[in-house]
Amino acid sequence: MRIDVISDVVCPWCFIGKRRLTRALELLQAEGSGPEAIEVVWHPFQLNPDLPAAGMDRHEYVSRKFGPRAAEVYERVAAVGREVGIEFAFDRIPRQPNTLRAHQLIALARTQGRQDETVESLFRGYFLEGADLTRADDLISLAERAGLAPELARDRLDDDAERRHVLAEDAQARELGVDGVPCFVFAQRLAVSGAQQPQTLLRAMRQAATEVQAHT
Repeated sequence: MRIDVISDVVCPWCFIGKRRLTRALELLQAEGSGPEAIEVVWHPFQLNPDLPAAGMDRHEYVSRKFGPRAAEVYERVAAVGREVGIEFAFDRIPRQPNTLRAHQLIALARTQGRQDETVESLFRGYFLEGADLTRADDLISLAERAGLAPELARDRLDDDAERRHVLAEDAQARELGVDGVPCFVFAQRLAVSGAQQPQTLLRAMRQAATEVQAHT
């Protein structure tokens, strides 16, 4: 069974969703009744596609988006993060980036069999370590940590064809009705939106697996 995850690396709920998906997969494995093999594929969705390549100051971005509610909003996210082992360090984030190039690295990582590691590295770099995802050097360093060759990562950041491919995937997700992330699609049959609890994701996996078996 394939699980397609539509997400953005600057979405804290997507990071939380990744942790919850991992837990759901652990629960499915413990049951011993799931599919023999599960492939997780990550797809692009830009929360802020209109941001310039250089991004913008993070404090200014948060102030514009949430105004006086910002502290309350992020404390709630931080509390949920702690429940799944993520210690968000929002105050360390220097800039709100355009994430197109980060998604280009994630697409590259799929061809190298390192997609999960790359998504994890980008999440950790952005939300925990204060990495600036507008800087090529930071992106390449995070990709290298995930097991990608730095020279390959650098070439991909400048690849116009790959940039167009990522933009096309983003547009396709919107055409299919995705307007928020994370969005999980199980076996191309059942979609679940939001960073749902592991048990909710587990039920979706079971249902999708049952439907696949019924049609084989």
